[in-house]
Amino acid sequence: MKMKTISRKLSLLLAAVLSLSLAGCSGSENDNAGDADVTEETAAAEVTEEVTEAQSSHGEWDELDQSAITEAMGMGWNLGNQLEASNAGIPSETAWGNPVITEELIKAVKAQGFSTVRIPVSYLLKIGEGPDYTIDEAWLDRVQEVVDYVVDNDMFAVMNMHGDGYYTVDKAWLLCVDENQDEIKAKYGAVWEQIAERFKDYDEHLIFESMNEEFDNTYGKPNATGYENINSYNQIFVDTVRGTGSNNTKRWLLMPGWNTNIGYTNEANGFVIPEDSLCESDSPRIMISVHYYDPYNFTLDENMSSAKTQWGQYATENFDNWGQEDYVDSQMQTLNNDFVSKGYPVVIGEMGVQNKEHISDTFPGFRRYWLEYVVKAAKKNGCIPVYWDNGWNGDKGFGLFDRTTCEVTQPEMIEAMMRAISGEDYEIAPPEGADSGAEDQAA
Repeated sequence: MKMKTISRKLSLLLAAVLSLSLAGCSGSENDNAGDADVTEETAAAEVTEEVTEAQSSHGEWDELDQSAITEAMGMGWNLGNQLEASNAGIPSETAWGNPVITEELIKAVKAQGFSTVRIPVSYLLKIGEGPDYTIDEAWLDRVQEVVDYVVDNDMFAVMNMHGDGYYTVDKAWLLCVDENQDEIKAKYGAVWEQIAERFKDYDEHLIFESMNEEFDNTYGKPNATGYENINSYNQIFVDTVRGTGSNNTKRWLLMPGWNTNIGYTNEANGFVIPEDSLCESDSPRIMISVHYYDPYNFTLDENMSSAKTQWGQYATENFDNWGQEDYVDSQMQTLNNDFVSKGYPVVIGEMGVQNKEHISDTFPGFRRYWLEYVVKAAKKNGCIPVYWDNGWNGDKGFGLFDRTTCEVTQPEMIEAMMRAISGEDYEIAPPEGADSGAEDQAA
């Protein structure tokens, strides 16, 4: 039972008590007055029972250690391009063309076997002026409502601060190489304090993620000063969340390194895991966030003249000569060596391949093969994969569902990921288009 549901029940019961009290006062000479008194006492008892249940529910906590949380989170799915969408710095869940989020959609996602929903959130101009930096209450209410859709359906919700750290987003402010770092850090702490306070009584199904792809918008070796600031943001995040008390003192907290890049999320390149002295659990409750979209020309490239449509050992045409199966294995093994083996779960918060079936008949088979291989390698190395879904189906889309009808649009892709996350030892089937691709090349 979650906060909003509980409060509604309490309101109704209290209203019933008040109504009965008023009726009793106006009808004191009525022969049925005694019956009204009994009913009022019963209603009052029900209120007391509901209050007790509410307090008990918010105090319940299932302490999941590293292996338990990894297993429970299973295969994840992103509610992408929704609560992080914005226009001129104003967040709006429909700003980028997706419909209003419904609980029916979340239920459809669960029905397909997903156990975790990552909820990207932007705040931007929904944050007031300093020194309080108050978040717009209506926006935070809506964020909470969407989180409730997930946790009320017994799924894990990963809620982050998303577009606020992009140099390419209008009115972004969490900018790691800007000069006004004192102001940025004060604002960051104030915003996370409000979020953490709002959700502090939620159980272990809620996970906070400090930020998204935080970097200086240049690709290559990390900027040392920028990385120091990112490490500072993560430390502020941990201290602030833990400081709000209640279940936040033991909640799993997720944080990235430089641009969520696996190669740069390590000590050698400047990443520092925050100290967590306020944590009340016996073992670490910090997770590491990375993304996986390699090779770029197969997964993300929107330029159809350079985009690749085949991948892996079965590819015969239009494929990259790097980022193949051995590369996936080495990247996942690195995550295991650097973090998983040391007690820190790794969440691959975004991974996926955009739809390019309009330019290649063989593409769907290779897309399925990539997804299945990456998820299987992640599972083998103790990582938690979360598919990036932007709600768009067709050309350049990542959609697995129609968000208006809640119908599945890519059943083969979902089935592949569910096979892979099962942990069973099996050989992944070749891409469905592999043979036809070979035949075409031979011809």
